[in-house]
Amino acid sequence: MQANENSTHQTKDPVLLFFNRVIAQVSRVLAAIMVMVIIWGVVDVVYVLHQRLIAPPFMLLEIKDIMATFGAFMAVLIAIEIFHNIILYVEDNHNRQLAVEIVLGTALMAIARKVIVLDFNEVGAGHVYATATVALALSVGYYLIVIRAQGAKRRMSRSIIPSANG
Repeated sequence: MQANENSTHQTKDPVLLFFNRVIAQVSRVLAAIMVMVIIWGVVDVVYVLHQRLIAPPFMLLEIKDIMATFGAFMAVLIAIEIFHNIILYVEDNHNRQLAVEIVLGTALMAIARKVIVLDFNEVGAGHVYATATVALALSVGYYLIVIRAQGAKRRMSRSIIPSANG
């Protein structure tokens, strides 16, 4: 029987065990591809930054160049977070709570990237409102699932630990 202390899926079925092994291998392939994407992204950031620095005016960046660089950095950071999420699926004892936290954190980074590179002269008010709504929803979800849960864990650990005076 496949035993995974954090997983709710336990089976004796050989077909499902085979499928689980296939998924684990696919996850490993995705992790390897994501590492290549991350390396490619870093090389791209360095190349684009180099190209913009050697273009006239020499060694000066315009605000649009800085914003594009920030966007490229954020894209690499998002890829790294996605890699971490893939790794959770590869590990036998993946933690579903941690996976949700990473997905929410990654989504927050992605929407932050969108806000950073957003050109308000090129998008309409509806797009801005939709982006704000997504950012708010993700922030509330992150607060409820991650921040609030961490506070509850701290309160529980403080109530378990006896005080030094008592």
